[in-house]
Amino acid sequence: MAKGKNKKNEPPSLFDNLDLFARPVDQSGKAEGAQPAENAAENEPEAEGNGEGAAPAASSSAAPAAGMPDGGLTGTGPMQQLYDLNFRQYSAYVICSRAIPAVEDGLKPVQRRIMHSLWEKDDGRYTKVANIVGHAMQYHPHGDASIGDAICVLANKLWGEGKGYLIDGQGNYGSLLTGMPHAATRYIECRLAELARKEIFNKKTTTFVPNYDGRKEEPVYLPAKIPLLLMLGADGIAVGLSTAILPHNFIELLEAEIAILQKKPFKVYPDFQLGGTIDVSDYQDGLGKVKIRAKIEKEDKNKLIITELPWGETTDSIGESIEEAIRKKKVPVRKLHDLTSDKVRIELELATGESQEKAITALYAFTNCEKSLSSRPIVLDGGRPKLMTVSEILRKNVDRLTELTKREQEIRLDELDKLFHDRTLDRIFIEERIYKLIEKEKTYDGVKAAIRKGFEPFLKELRHPEITDEDIERLLKIPIRRISQFDIDKNREEIEGILKEEAQVKDNLEHLRAFVTKYLKGLIKEYAKKYPRISRIAEGAFQEVDVRAITASELTIRWDKENNYVGSGLRGGDELFKCSSLDELILIWKTGRFKKVQPEDKIFVDKDLMAVIRYNQEKDREGLDFTCVYEEGSYGFSYIKRFRFGGLIRNKDYWLAPEKPKSKILLLQKGCPDTLYVKFKPVKNQKIHQQYFLPKEQVKRTNPETGKLENQDVVLIRTAGAKGKQLTTKQIARISGAKGSWWDESEPPSKGVLD
Repeated sequence: MAKGKNKKNEPPSLFDNLDLFARPVDQSGKAEGAQPAENAAENEPEAEGNGEGAAPAASSSAAPAAGMPDGGLTGTGPMQQLYDLNFRQYSAYVICSRAIPAVEDGLKPVQRRIMHSLWEKDDGRYTKVANIVGHAMQYHPHGDASIGDAICVLANKLWGEGKGYLIDGQGNYGSLLTGMPHAATRYIECRLAELARKEIFNKKTTTFVPNYDGRKEEPVYLPAKIPLLLMLGADGIAVGLSTAILPHNFIELLEAEIAILQKKPFKVYPDFQLGGTIDVSDYQDGLGKVKIRAKIEKEDKNKLIITELPWGETTDSIGESIEEAIRKKKVPVRKLHDLTSDKVRIELELATGESQEKAITALYAFTNCEKSLSSRPIVLDGGRPKLMTVSEILRKNVDRLTELTKREQEIRLDELDKLFHDRTLDRIFIEERIYKLIEKEKTYDGVKAAIRKGFEPFLKELRHPEITDEDIERLLKIPIRRISQFDIDKNREEIEGILKEEAQVKDNLEHLRAFVTKYLKGLIKEYAKKYPRISRIAEGAFQEVDVRAITASELTIRWDKENNYVGSGLRGGDELFKCSSLDELILIWKTGRFKKVQPEDKIFVDKDLMAVIRYNQEKDREGLDFTCVYEEGSYGFSYIKRFRFGGLIRNKDYWLAPEKPKSKILLLQKGCPDTLYVKFKPVKNQKIHQQYFLPKEQVKRTNPETGKLENQDVVLIRTAGAKGKQLTTKQIARISGAKGSWWDESEPPSKGVLD
């Protein structure tokens, strides 16, 4: 379809008729209440137009609106009229060009411009979000921050196994669980998701208009064939109205569209990324509200675990509401531990003797573990704000899908007709040697006349008897190689294929509803596993539901040894590991100092850093042990210990070895080696140059609790601050849990004593 550049192809706008904001005047001449948008739209004559929607008839901005007093909405005078006009223009702009999504493609202007920018730059690879922001600013005349935030919102529309609907993001896009913000746009990347690339772009069925400065052209609406508005949900605050549309499950929406095409009854209900259980008894087809509850599980006899959050809540907001309820003695909770990492886990320890069932009831009653979400779907329909039900929006989507499908098939039919005409011309031109007729012609007009004359005996074989200049120009560009190698059978097979496809396209147009239904069923088959329902709909009373929580974004921790930095925002350095943004790091220096920190973009660690360990205090404090050998600074004696870090306070310094005099870490590794190989520094008259030790060797010891002898490891697991067992008084040159090239096999083995 040709790109529209005239007024009638521009998107409908409230600027075209500001009567929407005028107040009617009663018989006494006083202004009444504002006329509703729908009534104002119904009272206007229908405007002619084509493309995506007809724009209302324009009215003079200088003249007062119909039904208004001469002095304006209220009062009199030119200043009042100026304020009236400017306010109405501002209101119309915020409603139509900022806050309210269009029912045609389900997107707000900033989202539409972002998707168009991604499509223009799409090559299948990830692109820095900052680059997309800069490109989108050619179409969106506002700040870069709003564009970057909108990209992150679209990228966080994750479902099932973390599959995004429209944007495939890479990097730290923040966390919906904790409310952590996304990383700067220069650190994160994005690209079009597979679903968006296939289902919402088609240049042939898109109408374009000039952008705000006339240098570029942008789409009026994207030719989206999927119900984006209800898939993504939306909320926005405009002037005098706001919209709130809850997200729904993609597959269920497709099934509802099939039901509409087949004229069957249907119902659709919201679905939320964070899971939870929802009560839809008061949803009222999108004009009511739903209640949503967190998932609370019982653990032990006096503990509750929150594993899923209501939509719009974070672990912090839930924690704050519970702490407030504790202070007010509304809930029988003694302690709260937020152990959330990639999954929600808030542990609640109950007061002694309290019932778990009563505690759950209190949490739902007095905290944000239960909340109501109102739904008020106000959308732009033909450029005008309108309150619609979910069913009405879906029917609009089906009508648009049918229209787009029909246009696609009609365009394809025209293309096939043109292709058949071209292939027939090629065959006649080559088989009948019409190209021979132009050899003696000296002018271009003579060439065209000769070709037309050559085709006269064969006009009955053509669908379009008129040979156009465009046809002649294309025939003249046929290379000699193609003429000499022309395959009649291949040409006939190609024409037969065209005729067969033409018949199929015509059948699709004749049975359009069936064809659209088949298309929707194909989408369901392809995407059903990728986008399952996350939230559980309660049957009657609320019930707990087992739904997988959304995983947190991962960070790549790097160590820049040249500049002495560790972090996730470093471009250079060695990659250590990937971790969640909610994990923690333990930094260990060669002197034995260590501390627990959060993963940050950039942390200065000085030159003596020895190791960086990923630490999850919830599971590692009791299950992750280490072996350390250090040399104390007083006499140079070496000690060995096995330890666990346990509970640590963030950003507080701890020590594996005595701080003063200065110690030195000789070995640090996870777990405990079965054998420890030690090479001593050479000393005069030294008889033993190397030894091996068995730190896990079993020895008989008395258990202080039972008083009985038991087999225990010679080096027991202690806390990180324990002194450990003396390994040797000799100076150590090499030490390892495996034999190195420095180990002398010819020397008789010598076993060291640890007990």
